[in-house]
Amino acid sequence: MSQPQQPAWREGATRLRAAATTEPGRLRIIGAALAAVLAVFGGVTAWQVSDRSAAADAVVAHSQPLSADAASIYRSLADADTTAASGFLTGGQEPKTTRDRYDQDIALASELLVKAAANTSGSDTERRQIATLNKQLPVYTGLVDTARANNRQGLPLGGAYLRYASERMRGELLPAASALYEAETGRLGSDYRDAKAWPWAALAAGIVALGALGWAQRRNYLRTNRVFNHGLLAATAATAVVLLWLVAGHTVARAELDDSDRHGAQSLQVLNEARINSLQARGDENLTLVSRGSVLDPATGDDLYEASFQKDMKKLFGNGDNSGGTGGTAPAPGSLLDRAGALADGSAGRDPVAKAVTDVGQWLRQHSAARTADVSGDYKGALQMVNGGKGSTGESFDRVDSELQQALSHEQAQFRHTADNGRGALTGLTAGAAVLALLAATGAVLGIGRRLSEYR
Repeated sequence: MSQPQQPAWREGATRLRAAATTEPGRLRIIGAALAAVLAVFGGVTAWQVSDRSAAADAVVAHSQPLSADAASIYRSLADADTTAASGFLTGGQEPKTTRDRYDQDIALASELLVKAAANTSGSDTERRQIATLNKQLPVYTGLVDTARANNRQGLPLGGAYLRYASERMRGELLPAASALYEAETGRLGSDYRDAKAWPWAALAAGIVALGALGWAQRRNYLRTNRVFNHGLLAATAATAVVLLWLVAGHTVARAELDDSDRHGAQSLQVLNEARINSLQARGDENLTLVSRGSVLDPATGDDLYEASFQKDMKKLFGNGDNSGGTGGTAPAPGSLLDRAGALADGSAGRDPVAKAVTDVGQWLRQHSAARTADVSGDYKGALQMVNGGKGSTGESFDRVDSELQQALSHEQAQFRHTADNGRGALTGLTAGAAVLALLAATGAVLGIGRRLSEYR
């Protein structure tokens, strides 16, 4: 009676077990296993390095530029609000330079919103903030135009419209711009983390591959008393090169990206916040004079805009080194200008921040004198001190804004340089790892094949 036929898979397993009892069979299994381990090592390395290269590219070409654009949207809107209030204080005939600056701010914000809408493929939160900004911006500009029309006719209603416009800006537009900036900055942080994450799977696969090759060569030596197998030796060398390249390349990339984060991206974030706070403080200073003390903080009864000015300045500068109000000559520890100076890279980055510190101190002293004049009833004198050109707080603000912009330009260049170095350290590693792993697998198969030929 004939034996029932076994399934194909079982026959294959039986033949494999039989082959494993002979040395040629064992060598074939070892060769196949080595080729598989090396292929896995090459594939995992190429995959993980490709992911980190893509994240580094995103940092440089996508997330950081979008974060910078979001900050520019916020800054342009804040500057437009400040400029509108400044122009209102000049009387019915607004200076052309002031009007042009306002128009440029609105145009830039609109342009960047279009760009953000086209390039933001992120969360619903980002899209919602962009939609809010696009909806509210025409409302704001319409209120400002109405305020100007009333002001040209000498109607006091213009001040009310301007305050309403500023409330719309601060209650709707700036919070939406801030949320957009935070979302884009969060995406930048996520891309940094992805780019700097160690490729643990690739490193583990490389160590396993080297261990397997070492074991195969030791086994070959114990059975043949031959020290070297050229194929296995070449495979080991290629694997070691990939592993060392992976460690060295990622170490350099991580160091450069860390530097670009600390002295580039983080510095830019602090400088953007400092510039925005100075703009908001300047707007509050102007609105204090526009409202003439008619808008009070319901909780304290103090002038709302003056209280907001002091809050912005405390965040920007703190109480100064004398901790006695606004007379300090150095920013308080933890203030935005203190952090900006600490994060600045080189004298080209620190010097503009140091100048801004000096000018903020002067601005605060001038503001204190203007407030004293306003409270004592000298409104025209206060207006001259705030908006009168040379020696005014407006002149000090313009210097601060220019110095912070200079620091921003320097830090942006530093960011781009170090981030480019970081992603450049991974250049060629994806393809190199795949090619070298393939050569290693070929060397291992040829090395085992050399041993097999001895049994023929």
